[in-house]
Amino acid sequence: MPDTDHVVLLDDDGRAIGTAPKSSVHGPDTALHLAFSCHVLNGEGQVLITRRALSKRTWPGVWTNSFCGHPRPAEPVLSAVRRHADFELGLTLSDLRVALPLFRYRATDANGIVEHEVCPVYTAYTDDEPVLNPLEAIDARWVRPEALAVSLEATPWAFSPWLVLQAQQLHLFETPSRERRAS
Repeated sequence: MPDTDHVVLLDDDGRAIGTAPKSSVHGPDTALHLAFSCHVLNGEGQVLITRRALSKRTWPGVWTNSFCGHPRPAEPVLSAVRRHADFELGLTLSDLRVALPLFRYRATDANGIVEHEVCPVYTAYTDDEPVLNPLEAIDARWVRPEALAVSLEATPWAFSPWLVLQAQQLHLFETPSRERRAS
């Protein structure tokens, strides 16, 4: 995404109170702002995890959910999710649903940079194979949700803190197959 992107700043109740350049928001005292996360599944019931680019300012090289990002001011969150799916992974999504509408977290990276976000969490499906934007992700894997749950429990330090926290709240690991959901 362009360096000129802005994020939506929020008050403690999650109401928009302004905007700021994305490049200026993340630091040692990050203001609360709006973001989103998305977990993408395929027709085989596998979930896509990605490894963040080494150039990322926070948690570089760490495995995380399929993708995440920030809506631009006045941009509907669903539009931002679809925009990022295409930009970061070349994916077209279907059955996009909010799974954790009120998810919120604050975490500090080893380099002292803080993530402080109200971050609704979405699930979606795709029949596409990811085409990675190297500025965003350097690796991707389709994994069984149960195997991911085991890895998150055994080695939480190898994953983004938001993925670990989201997995504790998501029923992703209980998600029925796409075919059963359609019936």
